Amino acid sequence: MEKNTLVFDCIGIKDGGKFPVENTGRGKDISPEFIIKNLSPHAKTFIITLEDLSHPLKRFTHWVIWNIPATNTIAKAIPSGKTISSPEGAVQGIGYGLHRYAGPKPPKGKSHRYCFTIYALDCKINLKSSSTKRKVLSKANGHIIQQGTVCGYFE
Repeated sequence: MEKNTLVFDCIGIKDGGKFPVENTGRGKDISPEFIIKNLSPHAKTFIITLEDLSHPLKRFTHWVIWNIPATNTIAKAIPSGKTISSPEGAVQGIGYGLHRYAGPKPPKGKSHRYCFTIYALDCKINLKSSSTKRKVLSKANGHIIQQGTVCGYFE
């Protein structure tokens, strides 16, 4: 199956724009809502990552969540926890040392670039919640049928 670009809106964050404070560590620190535009009918689940591309440790992981049921909308404010009830069956791994969304919070006076990537998979993946982004993406290799990215900045 050929992989193609997944198109999505990250509500409140235009590609290349600024993160709203509510989606950052200086605000409510809640995940934004995602609206999927061209989902493949073969997609079963999603992985979402949030990475800080400006961090001294390049591509520093703020959030990794997988086994989100493939649908056209992913609600905002996904709760903390390893395995969560909404979205049902989703698992949050280790990002920023936590099992939850951890939004942008660069040092005061510094602007950092952050990217959400959503991967659409043709299956669920079976991994422990202690898994890192690297392990999750390695396990997903060969099952990713679409992926897309939205980037923004925060200072």
